[in-house]
Amino acid sequence: MDSLLKHMVHMTGHRDHAMLDLSTITAVQELTGAAQTRILSLGKSGSQTWVRARASIRGDHPARVEDQLEAGRGEPLDLFPALAECLASRAPRAEQGDSAQATMWVPIWIGEQAASCLEIVHSGAFTAEVVHTIDGIVGVYRNFHNLLDYSERDSLTGLLNRKTFDDQLARMLHATPEPPLPGQPERRQQPATGQEQWLAVIDVDHFKLVNDRFGHLYGDEVLILIANMLQSSFRSHDRVFRFGGEEFVVLLRSTTADNACRIIDRFRKAVEAHVFPQVGKVTVSIGFTSIKAYESPVVTLGHADQALYYAKTNGRNQVCHYDQLVADGLLQTVAPTTTVEFF
Repeated sequence: MDSLLKHMVHMTGHRDHAMLDLSTITAVQELTGAAQTRILSLGKSGSQTWVRARASIRGDHPARVEDQLEAGRGEPLDLFPALAECLASRAPRAEQGDSAQATMWVPIWIGEQAASCLEIVHSGAFTAEVVHTIDGIVGVYRNFHNLLDYSERDSLTGLLNRKTFDDQLARMLHATPEPPLPGQPERRQQPATGQEQWLAVIDVDHFKLVNDRFGHLYGDEVLILIANMLQSSFRSHDRVFRFGGEEFVVLLRSTTADNACRIIDRFRKAVEAHVFPQVGKVTVSIGFTSIKAYESPVVTLGHADQALYYAKTNGRNQVCHYDQLVADGLLQTVAPTTTVEFF
């Protein structure tokens, strides 16, 4: 009982999703004698659901956050038939294996959706006592996950908020490998050739006119619909934020410049083609830049802002790539100290 209480205190003592994941799988591993425990992310890309390890612990080794750059979008759900059937039937758990080794998947249901899943590999079948312990830990995890989610989400759109962005960008900067010095070999963590991390800043064109002409109620509806399009246009392992007002930010993981531009412009075109209730047509301007490990978050965000400002002052309803604008001589490489406010 003392051990259980210790783990419960540890799980609820964090204000961060990653640390909650680590303390949860550590509790499961120690209290159930599991051989391996993982927290899996479940996300959709097109019509396909993908399973990606978010944190793991094996044997007596310490729990670790999985390398998001290497994990990419993960593996298709089809490779986990027992889990797929569990999700389809909304069952509380799924098991497969025998008396020598068994695996259990426990989806973390939040309302009608399960965006996370606990995977436990056990030497031998799961006893009723072990299942009872797992259910208790999952209940605490779900409740505290909801509390953290509430503090990290924008109340209007449900997107991640500005407070969360700073931490997410810092992690991406930390995970982005620096280029090797001349004469040094490539680092093992170096992503595939041309694969980089990206930051995009999105601003709704003439949004003040929408509020002035149709009222804030319709203005809020425009923001909610754009937030929905952001979530459906970008990949499950990308991160979408609302910065406040009509400004949004996206962090794109591990892709090429051409593909980043294609993904971002696909979203721009989706907004341009949509007919918003009462308001009609709305467009967005977007500036994006690559994320470099040796640049501070302020500089990275400032570069995307500069590209956005160029888009806003050169016709709007377009996507501008900071690095390309600099290469073409259309922008100077001056690092701003503050972000730009748009009207």
